[in-house]
Amino acid sequence: MCVTCGCSDDSKTTITNSQTGEKTSINNHHSHTHTLPDGTVITHTHSHTNTHEHPTSPQENNHQHQKSEVHAKMHGTTISLEQNILQKNNILAAQNRGWFKGRNILALNLVSSPGSGKTTLLARTINDLKSELTFSVIEGDQETINDAEKIRQTGCNVVQINTGKGCHLEAAMIEKGYTELNPPLNSVLMIENVGNLVCPALFDLGENFKVAILSVTEGEDKPIKYPYMFRESQVMILTKIDLLPYLQFDVNRCIEYAKQVNSGIKIFQVSSTSGEGLNDWYKWLKNQIIS
Repeated sequence: MCVTCGCSDDSKTTITNSQTGEKTSINNHHSHTHTLPDGTVITHTHSHTNTHEHPTSPQENNHQHQKSEVHAKMHGTTISLEQNILQKNNILAAQNRGWFKGRNILALNLVSSPGSGKTTLLARTINDLKSELTFSVIEGDQETINDAEKIRQTGCNVVQINTGKGCHLEAAMIEKGYTELNPPLNSVLMIENVGNLVCPALFDLGENFKVAILSVTEGEDKPIKYPYMFRESQVMILTKIDLLPYLQFDVNRCIEYAKQVNSGIKIFQVSSTSGEGLNDWYKWLKNQIIS
């Protein structure tokens, strides 16, 4: 999937329609062919699976080394390969963005570490606003359709993308997801990314906003520990604030850290359990939809 974060190209990505139960594979391999100076033709994918293989003989070691040198020269550097992958993703993201804009679909990319409460917040948001807004959801996880099933119980259309070894969603996966969902005009598409505060920051999905979700159980220094994610996000939602009396969490310091990284970030403090602060989040969300 990407050289940036070490995801393996042999990762099997699937998409499951939670309404029908139909499951299909998504091909993520970046394969191509090289012709070596001796005439040997090599077709391969950019995979990390061979990185740790150890040749059994000096001759084999030399042959592999020569292939690596030729491959490096063909690509320039690892950085250029990384840029090519991100560039391809950005082109697809731009196409997604145009598709959303043409249908007046508000697409939000929800990013967080695992256990932040984003699925619970998403389900609560849909249940509270489904009489006013139409939602569709793309769920991203490495395995299981557990979160998609939770969302399906709200009555919302949802597809589950399982990335296998992959640690983030990519623009091509989102295109497959909304093609399967076919969200209506003037609606909201919620994209729940794989739980990870690192790599999803690098991959534009074509969304209108990245929304970073941070739980008070995680520590107030998350924005400065993972600055790129919070710098790339336009919104931060601080969740589980009903637990503050039982934790040593400095809300003001957390907000200060977030503003230090991204002075323009919009911040909401909410509890999906008690409902505290949700009205402000809902008001912002509804204001983004232009009828």
